[in-house]
Amino acid sequence: MTKIEHTGPAGSTRALHALVEQANALVRAIAVPSLTQFVLRLGLAVPFWRSGLGKWDGFLQLNDAAVFLFAQEFKLHLPGGPYSYPAPGLTAFLAGSAEILLPLLLVAGLATRLAAFALLAMTVVIQLTVPSGWPIHVTWAAMALALMAWGPGRLSVDHLLARRAR
Repeated sequence: MTKIEHTGPAGSTRALHALVEQANALVRAIAVPSLTQFVLRLGLAVPFWRSGLGKWDGFLQLNDAAVFLFAQEFKLHLPGGPYSYPAPGLTAFLAGSAEILLPLLLVAGLATRLAAFALLAMTVVIQLTVPSGWPIHVTWAAMALALMAWGPGRLSVDHLLARRAR
């Protein structure tokens, strides 16, 4: 451990700065970027995956509840609205398909930025459908934006493909 001298206000400031830097070094050692990016990918994938599983009765067999929700319950809260979803059967199919495929891509770290962008777009639509859900929606948006900005990290298929391309 380093000896910290206190020689007036300047010494106290240096001592505090040294203490903060030691704490930051410990945090950096725990929050390795590749691990952080992997956890972000998992954290964003799970809620969409779980929602997607609830929309299917089998392979390409959308359940009646999913279609009913898009046809009767879900509304887009836009100015002058709320408005019903267009083509509710098709919309439910596309949403359910995306909620299965995009999380798989995220977990694998394949086309990560594209998958994160698509989930960000879905999050915006979900926010317009369930405005009161903004606390969780902003969390999803933050995770998607982080993945779009910093990518999937080393623990990903994207990273392996980029290394092979060099």
